[in-house]
Amino acid sequence: MTSNYGTFVQRPAGPAETSESTWLRWRDMDVHVARIGEPGAPVRLVLFHGAGGNAAAMRPFAEHLAGLGTYVSVPDLPGYGLTRSPDPAGIRYGHWQQLAQDFVLTEADDRPLVLMGASMGGLLAFEAAAATSLAAALVVTCLLDPRDDRVRARLTWHPGLGRVAGPALRLLAGPLARVRVPIRWLADMRHISNDPALVRTVLRDARGGGGSMSLGWMRSFMEWQPDVEPEDFSTGRVLMVHPAEDRWTPPEISGPFFERIAAPKQNRDARERGAFSDRATRAGPARGGRRATGGGPSVALRFGREVSAASATFRDCGAGLRASP
Repeated sequence: MTSNYGTFVQRPAGPAETSESTWLRWRDMDVHVARIGEPGAPVRLVLFHGAGGNAAAMRPFAEHLAGLGTYVSVPDLPGYGLTRSPDPAGIRYGHWQQLAQDFVLTEADDRPLVLMGASMGGLLAFEAAAATSLAAALVVTCLLDPRDDRVRARLTWHPGLGRVAGPALRLLAGPLARVRVPIRWLADMRHISNDPALVRTVLRDARGGGGSMSLGWMRSFMEWQPDVEPEDFSTGRVLMVHPAEDRWTPPEISGPFFERIAAPKQNRDARERGAFSDRATRAGPARGGRRATGGGPSVALRFGREVSAASATFRDCGAGLRASP
């Protein structure tokens, strides 16, 4: 079943953005990449989804970003979306890390490159920026450091589970590490949005938040250690636009990691209602005839405007990001 995430986000004005599905052969996997916008746009942008998303879920946001003059590429990370792996039970967080870095290397050209990450994808984008030194700017919704007990307590559906998950998962080895369980058994998917209809859509998406991942993948993420600590991060500029009413991963758990970043940075609250932007972000009717319960631009449009507004501060590092009209 295809989940229609577009019903929760107002479409940009004007004609639909150009889009295509492409494939990248990476190791033994066929990685699906959604591309949105004009290939000749002056800025390239790579968007990484989190543990409850995929390229299809990011598509409505990518359309807004493309409308601001960027060519957006959204890879389906291993275990998610349309990406095919011959060994789903063997996928580990390390695969996400290396794919993200290799993908950035293949995407980079002579245009400014922006890396963006949603939810868990924020940390992934940070790592890719640090490893490649190719990003003119890094934009994230949050930065979830699994070494932090406060982050662990929030990631899982119960704080107590978060506190014991690390030690418990370390006991899993061999065949047990390959056991695949629904993501919702471990992660607090109930709060991925404050809109119950969007939560249901995410949980019904077997290629996204309704799918399964191995216990080994969860263990590898919980045991994450950075190659570059935030104090040593000096690539481009960093912008965090954290949903202010995020009940799953509230702003205060991203703050400690963000404040340690050495690169020039800005932190701007997005007045949104959840980790996954929901129908309260729409202004007026959306596709499908549904009407928003609240006003304001979508979080993706806000990201784009914040990137454009911050572009003047990127000029001294040669980014040359074009301000939106």
